Amino acid sequence: MRESIQVRRCKLGDESALALIGQATFLETFAGVLAGEDIISHCSKAHSRELYREWLQDPRYGIWLAEVAPGDAPVGYMVSAPSDLPLADLSSADVELKRIYILGKFQGGGLGRRFFDASVAYAGEVNASRLLLGVYAQNHAAIGFYQRMGFAQVGTRTFHVGSRYYDDWIMGLSLNS
Repeated sequence: MRESIQVRRCKLGDESALALIGQATFLETFAGVLAGEDIISHCSKAHSRELYREWLQDPRYGIWLAEVAPGDAPVGYMVSAPSDLPLADLSSADVELKRIYILGKFQGGGLGRRFFDASVAYAGEVNASRLLLGVYAQNHAAIGFYQRMGFAQVGTRTFHVGSRYYDDWIMGLSLNS
């Protein structure tokens, strides 16, 4: 039986669910790739209820949550925000897809595409001309997904997780047709 998954825009009060799914998906994605102590350190800061509460209170952020029925358990989420990626041509008209994560059990059923479509619609609402994201350079599955959605590499950055630094690709998608 196929689960029913709802994707909805988040509101204040969703910060606990966002912290839980943020930590769970980061751990699932990077366990065995990154050092355990670095994952724990990163998640305690980058996936705290307090951070998600700040983002939910900031009108420049668009945050979505995927929940599975029955019970509405969180299974994925996405965050769009003003970009702060290190690009020479970064513009105030750029929107960054800061996070898009789905538990592995729920991948492959079109949920990533639903999140992508929501991010493009959000970018249109805020009159963005380009959608940007950073992705771990060795996350080939994610890079492949983004390339299928039309993204191309436009730069690189170093990303700090715990006590270590990792290489990321910066990918971009022009929204001007």
